[in-house]
Amino acid sequence: MKQRLVAGQEEETCRVDRYLAGHCGDLSRSYLQKLLKSGEVLVNGSPVKPNYKVSAGDRIEFELPEAEEPEIEAREMPLDILYEDEDVLLVNKPKGMVVHPAAGHTDDTLVNGLMAHCRGQLSGINGVMRPGIVHRIDRDTTGILIVCKNDLAHNSLAQQLKDHTVTRRYEAIVCGVIKEDEGVVDAPIGRHPIDRKKMAVNVKNGRRAVTHYRVLERFRDYTHIECRLETGRTHQIRVHMSSIHHPVLGDSVYGPARCPFSLQGQTLHAGVLGFVHPRTGEYMEFHAPLPEYFSNLLEKLRK
Repeated sequence: MKQRLVAGQEEETCRVDRYLAGHCGDLSRSYLQKLLKSGEVLVNGSPVKPNYKVSAGDRIEFELPEAEEPEIEAREMPLDILYEDEDVLLVNKPKGMVVHPAAGHTDDTLVNGLMAHCRGQLSGINGVMRPGIVHRIDRDTTGILIVCKNDLAHNSLAQQLKDHTVTRRYEAIVCGVIKEDEGVVDAPIGRHPIDRKKMAVNVKNGRRAVTHYRVLERFRDYTHIECRLETGRTHQIRVHMSSIHHPVLGDSVYGPARCPFSLQGQTLHAGVLGFVHPRTGEYMEFHAPLPEYFSNLLEKLRK
């Protein structure tokens, strides 16, 4: 499938890999960099490197290869399906489940379960390792994830995510007592300048990220909040809350190494997801109840 783009005046001097990542929200930046390095992306008819700076009027073209049949083992596993039709499937992901195969997790991921459940009826746009996956949540984050069963749905949802029109609300317990009832963190997120496995507020090389939060309940040393994502950067809520000195409870990556409670990772739950259905044009919104560990922890904090 041929892709054609023309750079605008406001995009002058932007690296071509970042430009493509901003315009092709359904493709990962690493995948786009592979296309660039293999000479498959042409600017004004010639291949360019990932660090090429675009100019206004540049004609950028590349061919998306046909979706390959994923070489992933389908594995029967229990899935908490909130909704399913011919185009989309919404699943309530449990804590500890990895979304798609990666090093160390090849046959126990959500994708393995989806392959068995959907029997190959998943979109192929995002590559052989991520069939049907248009967005993701972290391994130890629970809650709603939308899965696309065909390319029509995938393209529609990817565009909605890019346009920031998908409703995404999370609940979290954060360290410390937040004084204000609500607030906004508007700070760019990019790779940590030293630890490349982490993300960080990165003014120089980050991409715009906006998180709206409001207090639901205050405790002696913690605060129960709701976060609404305006953008969807990697680890966004975890990085943003840590940046204002209220890291998510249980998050040993961006918060304290020690936690006074017996937790498996961060207390973060994707509770609400709303979108326009790709086929009917109807707005749909889904809710996933708090997992038991989260509710029990709230009760403990109240006491």
